[in-house]
Amino acid sequence: MKTSLRYTLRSAFVALAVLMAFAFGACTHETFDYNHPDVDVFVHQLKSGELAWPGDGQTQVFPKFTMKDIEALLSYADDLTEIPSFPLAPVSYSAGGKLRLGECILWTVESLRLGHNASMGCKMVHVDAEDYEGIYFLNDEEVLDAVQRYRNWWQMRQLPRTMWTIDPCYDEPLCGSGYMWW
Repeated sequence: MKTSLRYTLRSAFVALAVLMAFAFGACTHETFDYNHPDVDVFVHQLKSGELAWPGDGQTQVFPKFTMKDIEALLSYADDLTEIPSFPLAPVSYSAGGKLRLGECILWTVESLRLGHNASMGCKMVHVDAEDYEGIYFLNDEEVLDAVQRYRNWWQMRQLPRTMWTIDPCYDEPLCGSGYMWW
C-alpha cells in the first residue's frame, strides 16, 4: 500500500513539474527579428512597451518590413491605442501629443511606399502647419480618415494600372486630404 501511495505521489509530482514547465514556457517573451519582422509580434510589443530598439542611441534601426507586409500593417491602423515609444528621432516625443499605434503604423506604410522614412516622427499634421507643434497634429477622427485613405490606396494598388488609369492620386494616399507627414 505504501509503495502504491509513493508511486501515486511521485506521479503527481512529475505531472505537476511538467505542467509548470509548460506554463513557464508559454510565458516566454517572443523575440522580434528586425531582419525578418512579424507584424503581429511588432504590434503586440509596441502596445506592451516591450519592443527593444537596437541602435547606438543616435540612430534607430527600423524593422525591415516589405510591401508584402502592408496589408497586415493596415489591419492594425485603426487602433488608436497610445503607445509608449516608437523607433524614430526624438522629435516624435518632444513636440507633444501622444503616440498612437495606428498613426505610427501608417507612418510605417508610408515609409515602405516611399522607400525611406516618411518624416522625422510618426505624426501627421495639417498641410498648413507652420512647424511641428501639437496644434497642427491630427485628431483621432482625422487619423481614422487617413487610415481609410491608405486602405483605399492599397486596394487600388492591387488593381492593374492601365493606360486609361488617369488618377493623379493613384499612388498618393493623402492626396486631397489636407494631411501630410511633417
